[in-house]
Amino acid sequence: MNRRSFLLSAGQASAFASLAQLSRASFPGQNHTEPLKVSVFSKHLQWLDWEGLARTAAEIGFDGIDLTVRQGGHVLPERVEQDLPKAADIIRKAGLALPMVTAGIVDADTPYAETIIRTMSRLGIPRYRWGGFRYADGAPIPDQLVMMKERAVRLAELNRKYRVCAMYHIHSGSEVGASVWDLWVILKDLDKEWLGVNYDIGHATIEGGLGGWIHSLRLMTPWMKGIAVKDFRWGRNSKGRWQPQWCPLGEGMVDFKEFFAMLKKTNFLGPVQMHYEYPLGGAEKGDRTTSMEKPKIIEAMRRDLVTLRGWLRDAQLA
Repeated sequence: MNRRSFLLSAGQASAFASLAQLSRASFPGQNHTEPLKVSVFSKHLQWLDWEGLARTAAEIGFDGIDLTVRQGGHVLPERVEQDLPKAADIIRKAGLALPMVTAGIVDADTPYAETIIRTMSRLGIPRYRWGGFRYADGAPIPDQLVMMKERAVRLAELNRKYRVCAMYHIHSGSEVGASVWDLWVILKDLDKEWLGVNYDIGHATIEGGLGGWIHSLRLMTPWMKGIAVKDFRWGRNSKGRWQPQWCPLGEGMVDFKEFFAMLKKTNFLGPVQMHYEYPLGGAEKGDRTTSMEKPKIIEAMRRDLVTLRGWLRDAQLA
């Protein structure tokens, strides 16, 4: 038996045992004691420089920033050693936390991956968002998951070296992790201290419908290191096809009250990231120039943050 066949057979055999354990302990046991802090995804303030980003995030009322460290981001990967320390200093001097960055890291072979992780570690940034595994058409999915697991193992080793954790971001659509169960197969035998999940409740609801997200949340809770917040409703595009349409918090289909009630039963401590994917003059896409007046963008962001904080208080998470 070759190495890949062995890994595949072992993975399939252990999956059933892990499922049995999961049914007995879906959630870690202790209740929440610390108020959750909310960070803004800096993609939506890409039209501001570091000083403007920090000042505006603080004025809106955020506790921290999830900083883009990727191509087109606030910090470019090739300049991370020079620029991330400067950006971090500005953010922290504004009274904001820097609990994570969003990096374009897919695996340990991604250009500048080790440089980004090493610089984060030196600056005391404990987590980064990673992801982007994709299926190849025509190849058996179980075989592909074995290969992806091998890549995840190597990334975990790199994270262990520098004492930081990668959080795989859940998207809807065709990426690995959309169904969540495939991501569980990749992560289930790996050290949660170095590889975890950034659970996006908006994307999870798109994939899981009205109730499927509940099971994916229960499945991913042991690995959940961060959550991303956004809302949507179904609508038809210009071709008449149904698709998710992002909207302000509370105007869509995501059951945030149930979500936060479930979160209350876990030992989740954050970070919570606020995302703005609905039309905001280009800010939703990370554009560097916007067609909407900046005060209106800021007011929309503040309104969603107020809504989110209300839900967190109701769930005794703030």
